[in-house]
Amino acid sequence: MTADDSAMPGKGGVALVTGASRGLGAVIARRLGADGHTVAVNYHSGEDDARRVAAGVRDAGGSAEAFEGDVTDEAATAALVARVADRLGPVGVLVLNATGPQPKVAFEDLTWDTHLDQLRFFVKSPTLLLQAALPGMRALGGGRVIQIGSDITDRALPGMSAYIAAKAAQYELTRAWARELGPYGVTVNLVAPGFIPVERHAGIGPEELAAYRDRVPLGRMGTPEDVAGAVSYLASAGAAFVTGQRVVVNGGHTVGTL
Repeated sequence: MTADDSAMPGKGGVALVTGASRGLGAVIARRLGADGHTVAVNYHSGEDDARRVAAGVRDAGGSAEAFEGDVTDEAATAALVARVADRLGPVGVLVLNATGPQPKVAFEDLTWDTHLDQLRFFVKSPTLLLQAALPGMRALGGGRVIQIGSDITDRALPGMSAYIAAKAAQYELTRAWARELGPYGVTVNLVAPGFIPVERHAGIGPEELAAYRDRVPLGRMGTPEDVAGAVSYLASAGAAFVTGQRVVVNGGHTVGTL
């Protein structure tokens, strides 16, 4: 089977962005659409928002459609990837961005379910999605897998141990999958943002934002566009020989803390 060159990673093709109805995912979807990818905008509950994101990509001259799917459910995940492939073509770029609540939980209150709540999004969901997308990537002759992690693994924040453990596991999956899937032409990388204010952070006050910003060497808060720029690079032809890497996007906030 000869792969369609236009569908190859770095040359457009189909990009599935999970959790893309708002926040980082929405901005990543818009950026990949501007880069020439046909974008599958995944959502679970924010249908109207997802449709607006897809419409915005199309209004800017790109191609995008919204696709519902609970990416922590095995059957729903397989059905999602199949629907995307049927309507748009095989997924060549998989951006694993979907997330759930990230509550602060004191150690004394930790339960196994607390851990499972985080592992569902950062271990189970990436596994299911990549297993569903891999046959299409192999048929294309390669693919790009880009996980959205966090620099919280470098910060060791009290009360966040379940989230930190899941995010650390996500990175180690990235490294292992990069080695295992490299022979298929599939690169696997992780983008680790710092604190990037989006809709979910609307309740954070200016004093807390200023205190964080004062510890960032570049002297400003990061933006979703900063994260989307890193994803854009890893999905591009220029990143064809980059795999198993963790790209930290936090303005140098954790430099010197390791």
